[in-house]
Amino acid sequence: MGLRPAKCYRDSSKMRAFTRLAMKVPDKNYIGTAPGVRTRQFNMGNPIKNFTRIMDLQIGETMQIRDNAMEAVRQAINRYMQKHLGKEGYFMKIRVYPHQVLRENKQAQGAGADRIQKGMSHPYGRPIGRAIRVREGQIIISLLCDPEKIELAKTGLMRAGPKLGAVVHIKIGTDVERIGTRPKTVKEEAAPTIEKTEAKEGEAAATGKEGEKGKEAPTGKDAKKPETAGGKKDTGGKKDAGAKKEEPKKDAKGKK
Repeated sequence: MGLRPAKCYRDSSKMRAFTRLAMKVPDKNYIGTAPGVRTRQFNMGNPIKNFTRIMDLQIGETMQIRDNAMEAVRQAINRYMQKHLGKEGYFMKIRVYPHQVLRENKQAQGAGADRIQKGMSHPYGRPIGRAIRVREGQIIISLLCDPEKIELAKTGLMRAGPKLGAVVHIKIGTDVERIGTRPKTVKEEAAPTIEKTEAKEGEAAATGKEGEKGKEAPTGKDAKKPETAGGKKDTGGKKDAGAKKEEPKKDAKGKK
């Protein structure tokens, strides 16, 4: 079954909050199995640098945002920032989390030739995904940058509007501490690690080839005849040849 349109889940007034996932007391757990979160990262960029400007992306209406939509927004903005501001020229943080668990009563379409399965009205349903409940004016993404990069950062943040299907606003300020906690270290990229691994493999292959060349048997005058374990030359082949020239065996009648 494909992904249903966002209009089926964006109205938060039609569905009661469904977030109870009791880990310590499973008997009070309303949710059997919660779906995984599709938003992969919540902190991106350089958290160590001291930036002087903060930009907040605010939502313009009360609604529900699915986690796959928030992941699409994150990828679009982060890719734009890396291209125009550089990997070390910004820090972006997603300020919301998909706590809401979406439910749906799945039905088999086309069960018969002339009818469609309808089921009962207002069914409870099963968990199918996660969503974020936001209110009008709530901050969903914050970004830190330098003063000369504000216009580029604003253009990148406005890319969230079409993917969310809602009106968004940007608030610019100097109180960078309101972004909250930031990671103390920068995550190492996977690309340099891969390059180092490939370099080590290349060195190992070159060393192996040199060892094979050293082990090749010498040819010409430098070649030596194989010796036995006692240090004597192997002359077993000649002895065997001489042993074959023994007298022929006699038959039972004495004939040669």
